[in-house]
Amino acid sequence: MSEDIQPEHGSLLPADIDALARRVVEENAAAGRKIALAESCTGGLVAAALTEIPGSSAVLDRGFVTYSNEAKMESLGVAQDIIETFGAVSIACVWAMANGALQRSSADVAVAISGVAGPDGGTTLKPVGTVVFAKACNGSDAEPEGELKHFADMNRAEVRHQATLCALELLLP
Repeated sequence: MSEDIQPEHGSLLPADIDALARRVVEENAAAGRKIALAESCTGGLVAAALTEIPGSSAVLDRGFVTYSNEAKMESLGVAQDIIETFGAVSIACVWAMANGALQRSSADVAVAISGVAGPDGGTTLKPVGTVVFAKACNGSDAEPEGELKHFADMNRAEVRHQATLCALELLLP
């Protein structure tokens, strides 16, 4: 077995991410729910975590990695005025990303993530470690759920790790 693969759980990913991804796949499969993802600062880590789990094809419909503002607009239909007014790291942007992923998929639920993983790119208002999340559900008249988190005093890998865990939590039924 390769030394790069975590022998205790046979995954390329950390055990906590792997365990939570397993719960997401199992619980969404039991609920008959399909998932879509719109990832920016996590760069596909949430989708990678889900696809580590056997049976994930019954749950994961698709994932969008929209790292640039252009990708958010072109792939997910995020309006340019949202990005210009609120920025890519904003509740407004991730709401639009989650809705765009939902509309462009066969999913029942979509989660979007955008943030400042660092070490550069932070501002006074949005320091490194700022990550925003949104969840949108098909057939729901409610506004998408949105959440802003600050992962202070963490390096880039740690911010992305914590953001992945938060996104997976949002995907639990």
